[in-house]
Amino acid sequence: MSKNKKSSRIKTTNSQMDDLLSKFGGLTKALSQGTRVTGKVIRMSQGRVVLDIGGKSEGIVAEKAYKEAEDYIKTLKVGDVVDASVIVPETNDGFTILSLRRALEDSSWGKIQKAQEKLEEVEFIVRGHSSAGLTGESYGVGGFIPTSQLGREASKNAPGLIGKTLKAVIIDVDREKRRMVLSEKEVSEKEEIALKKKALEEIEEGQVFEGKVTSIYDFGCFVEISVTVRDNGKDVEIPLEGLVHVSQMAWDKVEKPGDVVSVGETVSVSVLDKAVPTGSQRIGKLALSIKQAQKDPWAEVEDHYSLDIQKTGTVSRISEYGIFVQLEPGIEGLVHMTKVPPGRKFEEGDSVLVTIEEIDAKARKIALGLVLTEKPLNYK
Repeated sequence: MSKNKKSSRIKTTNSQMDDLLSKFGGLTKALSQGTRVTGKVIRMSQGRVVLDIGGKSEGIVAEKAYKEAEDYIKTLKVGDVVDASVIVPETNDGFTILSLRRALEDSSWGKIQKAQEKLEEVEFIVRGHSSAGLTGESYGVGGFIPTSQLGREASKNAPGLIGKTLKAVIIDVDREKRRMVLSEKEVSEKEEIALKKKALEEIEEGQVFEGKVTSIYDFGCFVEISVTVRDNGKDVEIPLEGLVHVSQMAWDKVEKPGDVVSVGETVSVSVLDKAVPTGSQRIGKLALSIKQAQKDPWAEVEDHYSLDIQKTGTVSRISEYGIFVQLEPGIEGLVHMTKVPPGRKFEEGDSVLVTIEEIDAKARKIALGLVLTEKPLNYK
């Protein structure tokens, strides 16, 4: 028999070799560092977990890999199936060294999601502090408690909390971005927050309150109102803070909220909208309006104005349609562009004399005409 014929008899394809290895306990594919495998727990001892990973060797979780997943390993028993990743494909003793970090993370994120859904308190180990809040971890996953979510006592010495364990609730989770936001005050001020929720539930849209301006921003101001609720058979005054958007501060246009109100000032506000926290949503919202608590100037516009009367107003804005003239706070009229003499220029803030030509209170519109005090340009 020729040499070539002999080699052709013993030549085996890769697929045939895989089949043979599989039958006799060999791996169906080569392992490399980072490869993910699934294994069944077959033995457990102090500092070591042995897994059947379906190959010729067994997988072992030990030393540093055991230590980092120790809390998770305590939940395992013989027969459990877990996901692992390869650290060392094969040692001199024929073992595969594994890590349960991925399984640990899956377990941790599962606990986090469950805690958020059930509004359960969790332990948060503080690792760092900044003006923005506290950084730390819960269930081995990094998290963040914003300064706004710290209770009064915790806020007094936030840097001193580093290394300590706080009770908190999870208010926002994004596993894809590996982000978890928690609230400490939801635990430390739990009863007070429950009363605020009750107060928010009891107020109604359109209800008017007297409140104090607590802060002012470019987008509006915050006003604190007081709501009476029943607690343990007693009436309790509960403070609630709501936002008055700049568009709701007055009936006329407001450029700078600070020009209209000041911190500490008492103002009347009407409830525009509210959002009561439900389920995992922990933060309620309250939208207020200063202008809605005042009389709508358009309600009596037909009593104050009649056709053909003259009125001095101020140019409030200029558009492609013509010139808008403010007759009083909250009341504007339009001088249509077709009624503006050629060559006549106006700027915002100009004082103009106009005549009332048409009033539509329902549509909140007034048509104006200019009262000419001088001969128009190119007039013949």
